[in-house]
Amino acid sequence: CLWCSTNKTCVDYPVRSFLPPASLCSLSRARWGVCWMNFEALIIAIAVVVGLLLVSAAALCCYCCYCRRCAKSSSPDEDEERLARKREERRLQALQRKRERTLQHNEIRKKYGLLQDSDNPYSRFENE
Repeated sequence: CLWCSTNKTCVDYPVRSFLPPASLCSLSRARWGVCWMNFEALIIAIAVVVGLLLVSAAALCCYCCYCRRCAKSSSPDEDEERLARKREERRLQALQRKRERTLQHNEIRKKYGLLQDSDNPYSRFENE
């Protein structure tokens, strides 16, 4: 039932449209369901409630994502230990690469006689 307070008539609510047409009754003068509930105020109240629900749902999602990120991140001590382990691994890898380079360079020096080696009968001739 749609009660129009301007002409004091109760008409069937036009279910084909969400809002009653202005030709039937103005929105500010229309009452829905009970005589004291203003249709315009009802729409505003529903919009406010839906808006609050959406904002609170978004805030809840952001809060949950933030808490998960905080829970995933470890304590500073664990972070320092993890960084120290990585630093040590990188240092060991660098030493290994340095040893390999030194061996490679020594082989090249042997090849060209720049490294004194007892196994090699040939030696570099130098004028003294």
